[in-house]
Amino acid sequence: MSAPTAQTPTTFRLERPREGVVLLTLDRPEKYNAMTATMFAELETAARELDREEGLRVVIVTGAGKAFCAGYDLADAEKLAGLGALGMLDLQESAARALTGIRSLRVPVIAAVNGAAAGGGLALALAADIRLASPRAKFNAAFVKIGLSAGDLGTSWLLPRLVGPAAAAEFAYTAGMWDAARAEETGLVNRVVPEDELLPAALAMAEQICANSPGGVQLSKRALHANMEVTSYAAALELENRGQALLTRTSDMSEALEAFRAGRAPSFRGN
Repeated sequence: MSAPTAQTPTTFRLERPREGVVLLTLDRPEKYNAMTATMFAELETAARELDREEGLRVVIVTGAGKAFCAGYDLADAEKLAGLGALGMLDLQESAARALTGIRSLRVPVIAAVNGAAAGGGLALALAADIRLASPRAKFNAAFVKIGLSAGDLGTSWLLPRLVGPAAAAEFAYTAGMWDAARAEETGLVNRVVPEDELLPAALAMAEQICANSPGGVQLSKRALHANMEVTSYAAALELENRGQALLTRTSDMSEALEAFRAGRAPSFRGN
């Protein structure tokens, strides 16, 4: 069933395969789901609307057809030279807002990488909290081959935190292609699963997440994201302490304790 939005997007589909789970499928298969200015605007809007949606628990991002996302559409790229410096900055900031919107969703985001994830497509996969990949998945940061920098849409910040500085440097400077096995070995993806099991595996993980308290999951995500950006153990503890104190005031915490004492599964309501 399609998700209700203010305006139906043209570059991706929104579906609800399970209660509380949204599947966002990039839907330009003839272009390997390449990004355009329209896609950036639609992703930013969708992220804003989803983040306000009651009952949302997990978002899964994948691509239609053979690719996850091939990066910026080269047909659109021909127009870039005519934009001027400020016009190019507007486009870059629009792209950054789109990916920031996905990364900043209050609920976990799972990337189901079904094929090539290159350039901006790599950045989109990195923006997810968890990455599952099919054996056909390929990852590429070929920015330096076209005169650009791997400092694009958060790649230079997220990549070293996932694979380590040395592997990130090799990947960025050589513009090499990593297959699914190499991505799993370095920690770029959490797990490689058979192609026909990719979406079922993402949905199974989403259901595992949905079985836990919504507040606990959301504040866990907030703590993990925030503490990637602080350099102080004391600051990390301060944020964690506030989150735990808030969660002990929720009805879900009381329900979890009652369910434990009764030997049954808890029924969380998200408050």
